[in-house]
Amino acid sequence: MAQPRIMFYHDGRHPLIYMYEPPMQPVEYEAAVDELVGTPVEALMFCVGDGRTVLHDTKVGELWGHNMDRWPHLIFRRACQNAQHLIETGHDPLRVVCDRAHAKGMLVYPTLLVQQGRGERGVDVRCSDFRFDNTNLEIGAGGDLPPDFGGATSLDFKHEQVRDERFALIEETLVQYEVDGLALDLAYTPHYFHPDEVEAGRDVMTSWIERVHKAVKARGSQRELAIKIPADLRVCDGIGLDVRGWIERGIVDVLIGEGMGGNDWLDQTVDFRPLVEAADGSSCRVHAALGSFVDSDRLAEGPIQMIRAAACNIWAQGVDGLYIGQWFGQWPYGPEFYEKLREVPHPDIMAARDKIYFIPTQNSRQSGSTDARPLPAPLPVGEPMRVVFDVSDDLERWHDHGRVHEVILRCCVLNVAELDRVDFVFNGQVLPADRLRRINQMYRMRAPRYRVNNAYWYVYRLDRAFWPRQGANALEVTLRERDRDLTPTVELRDVELQIDYLMGRSFHRGIDPDLGPSETLR
Repeated sequence: MAQPRIMFYHDGRHPLIYMYEPPMQPVEYEAAVDELVGTPVEALMFCVGDGRTVLHDTKVGELWGHNMDRWPHLIFRRACQNAQHLIETGHDPLRVVCDRAHAKGMLVYPTLLVQQGRGERGVDVRCSDFRFDNTNLEIGAGGDLPPDFGGATSLDFKHEQVRDERFALIEETLVQYEVDGLALDLAYTPHYFHPDEVEAGRDVMTSWIERVHKAVKARGSQRELAIKIPADLRVCDGIGLDVRGWIERGIVDVLIGEGMGGNDWLDQTVDFRPLVEAADGSSCRVHAALGSFVDSDRLAEGPIQMIRAAACNIWAQGVDGLYIGQWFGQWPYGPEFYEKLREVPHPDIMAARDKIYFIPTQNSRQSGSTDARPLPAPLPVGEPMRVVFDVSDDLERWHDHGRVHEVILRCCVLNVAELDRVDFVFNGQVLPADRLRRINQMYRMRAPRYRVNNAYWYVYRLDRAFWPRQGANALEVTLRERDRDLTPTVELRDVELQIDYLMGRSFHRGIDPDLGPSETLR
């Protein structure tokens, strides 16, 4: 079996079983595969449901919604209706996906969300009776955890009953379905032990991982165990995942690193290098999760320029492959979705194509979130705020070919007014005032997605002397003078670096209305 380089995560729900009116037909369920045929995707990482309950014909687990009579959630009910109908008519959903994928030359790795918390019976409609009836098996069962601990109602893997329940579902999937591998998502709700018992828990979890790996290999030595984990190995150690130990023992075939924001967020700053170094010289491959969701005031999904920048930064770190994360926000998939998929495996093709690098910024959905992002950051008077970000482009190379069109640095500063003075230093050089354009967004009547007021954008068109270097780049922003009549804290909110290329020396860009739509100039 070929080792897939491009894996695509399909959660089996949002662009599939949620979308189709009951009774869903097998040909509609096959869309999970059909929508990816002809793309570089080699392996479909197909999520089997909620993790606590599943959306296929299980005999050892529990079907999503089997314990509900009345539904407070319409879409979750639809998922149950569609799954039940397919099963009752002899079209087990997971088997439909496996058969269709193999017919189209695609590998299938059923993906289990290993961990998730528990809500209240009758409200948490995706939860299993096993979870409702065994709250004594939860991490917070002792009642001694702080209120802000995120995994209190998650399963405690110190209990053999917990490990056996999870394993039974895995083993059934391997035995009953023709699959090419199995994926465990350990980055979703990443809590597995009581904080005071993590040290002892590492060996427990390693033994369980080894048990799963043996079960995968028992169904065929070419089958693979892929495990998604936080990309930061220190975080893994802190929750009881001895990733280095798994590599040394040869009990994992693919490690998928994910930024702390999840596999849906587009984060160009994730450092995968320690994970790559840990796997160096072993048989374990390293894939990097590539999300697409930005959720700024201007953008929901990242445009192709941002996807390119992220993918090129990832490939530059020496990973073996990409794990395309939750791209279902782009469904129904259109031309730009397929253009993104077509390009991301090829950093050499993307090298001289337009990119936008950016620093992750807290957005409207993260109010009170513990997922700390670099921005926004306060700008006290006279105290430089420094951000560092990687750029994979070799601008000098493309300049020699006459391909670089324009390099633009954009920074959004909040709560700044016209009398305030802000300085910008890029890679040790003060950016000149004659290259600056300020854009007043102190007040906006409307915005593409949500309004961010009390802001100015500082836009620099960078001459060659100020171009970013290949690798790490540092930007320092300093509030030099502040209007004494204003009290709100000034903050750096957005940093973006846009690099535009020409198709060839002396090529055009954009549309020149004087020449008409048949000619493009900019």
